[in-house]
Amino acid sequence: MTSTILIAGATGDLGQRIVRELLQHDVQLRVLTRPGSGSAAALYGDDSRIDIVTAAYSDHAALTTAVSGVDVVVSAVSGVRPVIVDAQRALLKATVAAGVPRFIPSDYSADYRQITPGSNRNFEIRREFAADLDVAPVQATSILNGMFTDLLTDEAPMILFGLRRVLFWSSADQILDFTTKDDVARVTALAALDSDAPRVIEIAGAQVSARDVARTMTELTGTPFKLQWAGTTGTLSVMSKVGKQLSKNPDETFPAWQGMQYFVSMFSGQAQLRHVDNDRYGPHTWTTVRDVLQAHLTQERAATSS
Repeated sequence: MTSTILIAGATGDLGQRIVRELLQHDVQLRVLTRPGSGSAAALYGDDSRIDIVTAAYSDHAALTTAVSGVDVVVSAVSGVRPVIVDAQRALLKATVAAGVPRFIPSDYSADYRQITPGSNRNFEIRREFAADLDVAPVQATSILNGMFTDLLTDEAPMILFGLRRVLFWSSADQILDFTTKDDVARVTALAALDSDAPRVIEIAGAQVSARDVARTMTELTGTPFKLQWAGTTGTLSVMSKVGKQLSKNPDETFPAWQGMQYFVSMFSGQAQLRHVDNDRYGPHTWTTVRDVLQAHLTQERAATSS
């Protein structure tokens, strides 16, 4: 039977990947867009399997109409409190009002459930919304995946490629969880189609330490990459608080101080995934940290030689 699924945040990076994965199955999709935005129409307007519905998150009646009749609402919205808490609360309220049975929130992160209060803004707002979701009369499923592996070659300054160093805090042997955006999107799509999906699905394309990453970079480049102790997680936590106080834009989604908080959560072990279930949806070749780093180095070499 064809499933009808509504996607919020479908024009974002992860949202587009989730749409692509869902279209590999027997589904009819609805893409939620804000009034006045043309992004969804530009991306999906020519696809007969995708309906574009418009509603402001502040318009409960319109939002309820938009989600009515679907089997599951999948949120892939991105932002801070006005989005992760306020907008998702409005979406959840409409989901309940419309009698939609299932809801997948925009978590897609490490395990935020056990972190110390005040240590990670982006995790804490997810935990705050999760408290609302847990008491709502819907079947919820969160996808927890560690850090996006893709960030290791871009926004997450753990690997200093030019200096041939791999940074770590407190312990070079702390296990870190990584999953690519494509693998997260695949599992999210399968979870959306799984009426028996549990409250939380933990996945990890790779579980490695900073020491493992340094060893991998050495093997891939033929040049020694050394571990660089950058301090303790306690010191990094203090630095993140100072950075937050000095920030001119506290509502920025991923400022430098938030990146520090993410590494505190990971290297302290508080956000480590403890119940990874990579086989829930059958055998799959996961994209590892090594795969991502190798692709990045190959691309850099090609750009240098051209």
